[in-house]
Amino acid sequence: MALGDLMESRFSQSQSSMVAMVSNHLDGYSNLQHSNLNPTVVLQDGVVAGNRDRDSSSDSVVAVQRRENHINRENSDREREDSETVASTTSYGVGNGNAVVTGITATSMAYLPQNIVLSELRHDAFEACTPSGPAESGLVSKWRPKDRMKTGCVALVLCLNISVDPPDVIKISPCARMECWIDPFSMAPQKALETIGKTLSFQYERWQPKAKYKIQLDPTVEEVKKLCTTCRKYAKSERVLFHYNGHGVPKPTSNGEIWFFNRSYTQYIPLPISDLDSWLKTPSIYVFDCSAAGMIVNAFIELQDWTPSSSSSGTSPRDCILLAACEAHETLPQSHEFPADVFTSCLTTPIKIALRWFCTRSLLHESLDYSLIDRIPGRQTDRKTLLGELNWIFTAVTDTIAWNVLPHDLFQRLFRQDLLVASLFRNFLLAERIMRSANCSPVSYPMLPPTHQHHMWDAWDMAAEICLSQLPTLLEDPNAEFQPSPFFTEQLTAFEVWLDHGSEHKKPPEQLPIVLQVLLSQCHRFRALVLLGRFLDMGPWAVDLALSVGIFPYVLKLLQTTTPELRQILVFIWTKILALDKSCQVDLVKDGGHTYFIRFLDSVEAYPEQRAMAAFVLTVIVDGHRKGQEACIEANLVHVCLKHLQGCSPPNDTQTEPLFLQWLCLCLGKLWEDFTEAQIIGLHANAPTVFSLLLSEPQPEVRASAVFALGTLLDVGFDSSSGDDERDDDEKKIGAEISIVKSLLNVVSDGSPLVRAELAVALSRFAFGHNRHLKSIAAAYWKPQSNSVLSSLPSFTIRNSVSGYSTPNQYSQIGPLSRVGNDNQSNSRDTRVSSGSPLATSGIMHGSPLSDDSSSDPGLLNDCITNGVTNHTHTTTKPRQLDNALYSQCVSAMCTLAKDPSLRIASLGRRVLSIIGIEQVVTKSVKGVRSGDTSAPANSLAGLARSSSWFDMNGGHLPLTFRTPPVSPPRPSYLTGIGMRRVCSLEFRPHLMDSGLADPLLGSPGGGSGERSFLPQSTIYNWSCSHFSKPLLTASDGSEEIMVRREEREKFALDHITKCQHTSGSNLHNPIARWDTKFETGAKTALLQPFSPIVVAADEGECIRIWNYEEATLVNSFNNHEYPDKGISKLCLINELDESLLLVASSDGNVRIWKDYTSRGKQKLVTAFSSIHGHRPGVRSVSAVVDWQQQSGYMFASGEISSTIVWDLDKEQLLTSIPLASDCSISALAASQVHGGQYAAGFVDGSVRLYDIRTPDGLVCVTRPHTRRVERVGGIERVVGIGFQPGLDPAKIVSASQAGDIQFLDIRNHSDAYLTIDAHRGSLTALAIHRHAPLIASGSAKQLIKVFNLEGEQLGTIRYSPTFMAQKIGSVSCLAFHPYQMLLAAGAADACVSIYADEISPPR
Repeated sequence: MALGDLMESRFSQSQSSMVAMVSNHLDGYSNLQHSNLNPTVVLQDGVVAGNRDRDSSSDSVVAVQRRENHINRENSDREREDSETVASTTSYGVGNGNAVVTGITATSMAYLPQNIVLSELRHDAFEACTPSGPAESGLVSKWRPKDRMKTGCVALVLCLNISVDPPDVIKISPCARMECWIDPFSMAPQKALETIGKTLSFQYERWQPKAKYKIQLDPTVEEVKKLCTTCRKYAKSERVLFHYNGHGVPKPTSNGEIWFFNRSYTQYIPLPISDLDSWLKTPSIYVFDCSAAGMIVNAFIELQDWTPSSSSSGTSPRDCILLAACEAHETLPQSHEFPADVFTSCLTTPIKIALRWFCTRSLLHESLDYSLIDRIPGRQTDRKTLLGELNWIFTAVTDTIAWNVLPHDLFQRLFRQDLLVASLFRNFLLAERIMRSANCSPVSYPMLPPTHQHHMWDAWDMAAEICLSQLPTLLEDPNAEFQPSPFFTEQLTAFEVWLDHGSEHKKPPEQLPIVLQVLLSQCHRFRALVLLGRFLDMGPWAVDLALSVGIFPYVLKLLQTTTPELRQILVFIWTKILALDKSCQVDLVKDGGHTYFIRFLDSVEAYPEQRAMAAFVLTVIVDGHRKGQEACIEANLVHVCLKHLQGCSPPNDTQTEPLFLQWLCLCLGKLWEDFTEAQIIGLHANAPTVFSLLLSEPQPEVRASAVFALGTLLDVGFDSSSGDDERDDDEKKIGAEISIVKSLLNVVSDGSPLVRAELAVALSRFAFGHNRHLKSIAAAYWKPQSNSVLSSLPSFTIRNSVSGYSTPNQYSQIGPLSRVGNDNQSNSRDTRVSSGSPLATSGIMHGSPLSDDSSSDPGLLNDCITNGVTNHTHTTTKPRQLDNALYSQCVSAMCTLAKDPSLRIASLGRRVLSIIGIEQVVTKSVKGVRSGDTSAPANSLAGLARSSSWFDMNGGHLPLTFRTPPVSPPRPSYLTGIGMRRVCSLEFRPHLMDSGLADPLLGSPGGGSGERSFLPQSTIYNWSCSHFSKPLLTASDGSEEIMVRREEREKFALDHITKCQHTSGSNLHNPIARWDTKFETGAKTALLQPFSPIVVAADEGECIRIWNYEEATLVNSFNNHEYPDKGISKLCLINELDESLLLVASSDGNVRIWKDYTSRGKQKLVTAFSSIHGHRPGVRSVSAVVDWQQQSGYMFASGEISSTIVWDLDKEQLLTSIPLASDCSISALAASQVHGGQYAAGFVDGSVRLYDIRTPDGLVCVTRPHTRRVERVGGIERVVGIGFQPGLDPAKIVSASQAGDIQFLDIRNHSDAYLTIDAHRGSLTALAIHRHAPLIASGSAKQLIKVFNLEGEQLGTIRYSPTFMAQKIGSVSCLAFHPYQMLLAAGAADACVSIYADEISPPR
């Protein structure tokens, strides 16, 4: 099965399981959808098409077929469409206004959205860990043989003394006589000796043809010494093989001496093994074919123990290997069925002796004559012949036995380091099998475990029998065709069975070495590669196993094939190898393998996900590897990648695999990282424009990768003080840098921390290259200025190197800043300023150095600032200077990043600021400081200013470790009249760096990588690599479990929804739990979890506490972040039917989303972003209001701004910005939980508006229910709470104002409210509407809660706490209903949270 088919089947499986899960909710709608695929929504007078543009994802099913990793997103998009289709068929202004609801199915469809957001790899603890990419060494590269070795010289010493038997041997008759398959008595002794010597040499040459062979026949000790020294001299540092046949001399002595002759052959002369060892030195391998050969091994081991292993002298331990024919007490077998040198025969002619030995034991022995075995047709090297096939199977079997029995490092040393040693050891396994049948045990050093009974020998016997059964026919008829053995097919099937049932925790598959052998054969290669791919996909452990078995040279060699069907699977296999071990990049470039992947990347017939793998392989090849970068540039990789990136940018509406785009970006980014030649090619090919289009892609990974590629295009070490001839190039480069920086500034407010982290890294490169100009701009922000009012503000201080004093100072906005974000609507040109950065206050602040002429027109600022900067820059200006407005925008963006809601990005932002000399000032202040005391910390700032920058402090080499920024003192009340808002709760300080190393280092940043090491490093590449080290072909294990839990929860929800719809709720005042949260400022918001007895509450100080109300225990408590400003405005649950996430929206507009928040101390930040950008002029705080809509995946945010900002949390992207069409700001916001894209907003002036993002201008209608009431009653018309009534009706809304009236509105009749309740007089503080039951609850500052039904009848009042004294409840600050049960949580200013139920013991 091809890899592509595997992916396809995987896709169809997950599709079917998804359909099974959803079908029970969709059955009722199938007809509806077929008849009405493009529903229209009738609004007042106009008709608007209801199919929102969802990036055409549901049209691109074809492109999706193999896109394994994006199936979930696809499904959720499709389901989102489905739920919207259902929802929007209930139109606004038709008939009598009653929506037709068919039974509970409709409700379940509407209320149980199927989509899941924020569950990608990037959300798994982004803050906590820095991901690691492919490893470069360490554990992983253990698979590489330490140092490949060659046996360079072979010494063959034969002491046969033919016709004279040694004294200690009594021979039987008939006796084993053959030496090297020659009968020594069949010719004259001397001739026989020479023939045997030549034959032995010939047999060894088959295993190592390139070695030098030297033979000594019946030698003296002196001749042996000469032979050894000559061999060592010739072999140099290579291995020497010493083969000793002692069949014509006595056995070795117990002292470990072997025997030779004197010159006249009258005496046997002993030679101690220690002498032999000292002549041959190391590395060496000895073969001793004589009786009692184990004596020599024992003596050698003793010698090794006695000789201090040369570790003391610092060299490696001795590399000596010994193979001996039998144990110390054994004699060689004399049976005539064996040759006399049976051990040597096994080691040098294994197939011949194996078949002879097998024939005597096989059923074939009657029909097969020995002489036929000598005539087996074919060559050992030709696998298509009988002899070649047998040899191939034998190699596979012995390799497999060794790999399964030996420890891995020993296997590497004996079977992978040296070809001759490997062959000898494979054959040694055969010797052990054959000789043990003759009661003789061969010995080796290092010792091997016994292998003679391994079950793979049975497979060898069977294969041998099948091959031999064809032998007579093949010999009779030369034209007969040889039928290959089924051995390899069967072994591959066994491997496939293991793949279906095996895992990391089971015994590894023993067929792995056979799979390796099969790669050599064309007929099995494709199947073997596919199975190998499946195995490697099981995880890094599998890749490590495959590499240690020796797969690497095989798959490297296969890159030279041009077979088209192997391409996909080879790319997959290389992806898996490089995801584990980056060091293979060197081998690939050396063998020209990179061109294979560039061709594949450029081929259109491959699926995008597979081409993404090729891009990944190329990225690893160029990652930090100059030779790889150069080779890929030569192969035109830049243009290939850019061509495909342009092919997928927005003008073409084909949706491309995001993974492919991501890796194309990363590949180019790594290709030109710190490589000027590639950067220039990229700039000439207009790369910045191509990447800037990708910054609005829906996938955060693609956007982050595009930012990374743009960032690495900025040349950190570029120095333009060179000659005139390069001036043109510099001009082009400066133009390119301007366009790059402008593109980058557009993502300052991106919703994904992944993208903003890359932006911080890119800006740090820019800051490093343009250090002087940015520094002078930064310095101009903070000119000395004495003003007692300003001195108490949160301050940035500047150390002026000339006068030597420090003054706290406020900063002012410089240069008109373009609005950040992809909001193309006309209202982006209003008075709001971009990005909410500390510098982006509207116009110039009062009292700032630039406001002398009271100018508040941003257009005049450029002149002012240029004048302000010239005196700083005239000495250092180089041709590299860009325009000041751009620099000021960069400084502004850096400050925005430095106070990012994500801690990790904020610390990156502070590092960037420190590069341009702005440093944090640490002041100690306490949350509870009274406004009168604020001067104390402010006055101490001057003393805290450090005299030198972080470059100076650390000698220009170490990055500064930042101290925690302070919590700023509260603003003194007398500042409010000035109209300033507190823009920053972190303090920074600019530095003019002029001493020590700093200036030369930064002013001319042409230095090497040493100075750059303190720049923040990008993580997107390492982050993205982890995708490929995870299984890509199989579903994750937990998916069934998740399905089961999901179904249980849906059933629970549906059962309880039915109950809720049929309950009156008249008893909803029974207190079942009361929790003193210990919040100093009272509970500000609360939330009940749907499927566990848990309540979440938060206070003004952004402390979140989680309590189990059944067990009355505190489950977890944590701070939302370190610098709480205005408290938490909203808590929402995301993915409540699955692993729920907690969305925490702060009043300053920052949103943080937590996972594992119910595990004590284990909560993790999933993502964080600032949901609101820009403010109305003169407004001090944002007072953000936020709501979340699960089925669309949208989060709506507004506050003291002139629009509602809609975020798509799945894409972590600003979707659109809808103008409020009002001068007032929103004070309450509710998203419909039934109709995607629809939300209602209550305003400060008492008006209520309904919006739908599917309409052209967003606004559906306006009504002012509260203003008339207020005129009559007198009070405040501000809307405190708003929400949709339960049920499927899109037009019925409940709204409550601070004056105390609750209005029931039907938007279709927008003249008046159809029902009004005067609930509280001028003190209404909270409103809650049950999602399914016909209930609403309102809370009052006057310490009571009232519960009403939808007809306006009051069902109950709650006044007293369930304590013994029954004291009154506190002033109510928040109310929340349980989504599926009759439970109400109420939080009060006295920090108590109480829970009320319809029954005394509510069902779980």
